[in-house]
Amino acid sequence: MLKLLFMGTPDFAVPTLLELVGQGHEIIACYTRAPAPAGRGMELRRSPVHEQAEALGIPVLHPQSLKSDEEKDRFADLGADAAVVVAYGMILPKAVLEAPEHGCYNLHASLLPRWRGAAPINRAVMEGDAETGVMVMKMARGLDTGPVAMAERLTITDTMTAQDVHDRLARLGADLMGRAMAALSRGSLQLTEQDEDSATYAAKIEKAEAKIDWSRPAFNVLRHIHGLSPFPGAWTEFEAKGKRERLKVLRVEPANGSGTPGTLLDDHGVACGDGAIKLIEVQRAGKKPMDVATFLNGAGLKPGDQLG
Repeated sequence: MLKLLFMGTPDFAVPTLLELVGQGHEIIACYTRAPAPAGRGMELRRSPVHEQAEALGIPVLHPQSLKSDEEKDRFADLGADAAVVVAYGMILPKAVLEAPEHGCYNLHASLLPRWRGAAPINRAVMEGDAETGVMVMKMARGLDTGPVAMAERLTITDTMTAQDVHDRLARLGADLMGRAMAALSRGSLQLTEQDEDSATYAAKIEKAEAKIDWSRPAFNVLRHIHGLSPFPGAWTEFEAKGKRERLKVLRVEPANGSGTPGTLLDDHGVACGDGAIKLIEVQRAGKKPMDVATFLNGAGLKPGDQLG
């Protein structure tokens, strides 16, 4: 078994923490992002990893930065065999990467070298990828450039949103990192360099990307919507009672039909530039997500009306 430092912040990282604890590794401490204001009351909220670590009795550290000599020394003094990093959200300086005896290992939510960077799950769905996955990578100074050890693949179907993919990969990743640390403890973890010529980058999602372009082919519209669901949420507009409102579209499915792009069709369909999609779940501004029938009845919309 290994003496590990765990570095993670969101709920995506929690299954991996639990897996490592369950396997008997000693988690010396958990590094996570500091509590931040959230919710209507803007009260300080601890990260999911912070909450889980405290429940397990693991010491929690949340420095604002790891760049100071003091923080670098504190990290090194913990004497870890290795560090496991899962969506920590902070750049690790060279001194931190080199402090553990066996290095730092990141669980990345893509099939590297495709989709290095900030939003690999969203980009894989939005770009129409047939599959994605998780990989264990030994961290280097570049952006997700280190050698990779293991991978698990996941087929992306037309019914899956980014949240669906996220949840599946979190479970697959926990098992994968568990197997990687078991191999590391035996001295049998094998690493392979990435093919730099095949690298693509998953840039951070910008708000300007979220507006739905109904003139695109139905497949592209579906993947755009699902790749941004539930956050930030792809949106369109509609008119009800003489007022234009914004509508987030959270889940759709392929449909038959055609028409002017953005036109509502029978059976909750919407025409695209080529083909159509069927609305399943939507969200009006200031409201909770709802099924499309409830939305259409409340907004008074019918086939022939226009979105966009």
